[in-house]
Amino acid sequence: MEIKKIFFIYSIAISSLIFINSLILGADSSDDVNSDSVEVVDADYMNGKEQAYNGKYKAAIVYLEKSIENDPKNADAFNMLGYSNRKLGNNEEAFKYYNKALKLDPRHQGTHEYIGRLYLSLSQPEMAKIHLDELDSICFFGCDEYTTLKKAIEDYEKTKVVGNY
Repeated sequence: MEIKKIFFIYSIAISSLIFINSLILGADSSDDVNSDSVEVVDADYMNGKEQAYNGKYKAAIVYLEKSIENDPKNADAFNMLGYSNRKLGNNEEAFKYYNKALKLDPRHQGTHEYIGRLYLSLSQPEMAKIHLDELDSICFFGCDEYTTLKKAIEDYEKTKVVGNY
């Protein structure tokens, strides 16, 4: 009889813990997913980035413009629009998109690197150095964007050749 009593109390305790746990975690029987806990993949951004890094800048722009239609606060998409336009020689457009990316995320490492490269291609190393300094303050332990832009500035200063940075 004592074993049945212990088992009964144990069962009640376990059931209570399960019930309380479901209340605390907010579990319910619906299939709704909490949107805060799920990261949505932006296929247009991913396709645009892939196209850009494969040298298909016009195709990249089409995807990236769709991406910012869906998410006008996507600093990554604005950065890649700047990159694609810079590679096509559309410097005014590139500046527009880089500046928008930096307005959305002033610490965006990729944008600081790419806008620095754009300044180098326009023979404005002092402006590139401003973005290098920004990267230096953002990347406390160093980052690829800082290293890459620093090397591009050093190469520019050695040769003074305007190139496709």
